Amino acid sequence: MNWGGPEFVIWIIAISTGGWIINNWIRARHGYALEDEWGGKTDRGGKEVSALKAENAELKERLAMFEDRVIVLERIATDKSVNIAAQIENLRSGDKA
Repeated sequence: MNWGGPEFVIWIIAISTGGWIINNWIRARHGYALEDEWGGKTDRGGKEVSALKAENAELKERLAMFEDRVIVLERIATDKSVNIAAQIENLRSGDKA
């Protein structure tokens, strides 16, 4: 290998860039702040992440509620109409009491 040629410089640049990419990949995977091209740190948006987590928890609760409703609708769609009418009448009589 010619140590003074342009191939050596290109290899050094390629190895440095590859190391930087691997370093940022590991940092991102473990939740650390990422390093930008000038050596500074890029915040991962702590407030945004906590807001997204709160919204995600709310959406999970709503999804669970809708799952219950879908189960009831599936039962109504698959039951015989006589059973459905009897259950509706039982619910009506229970509401009046």
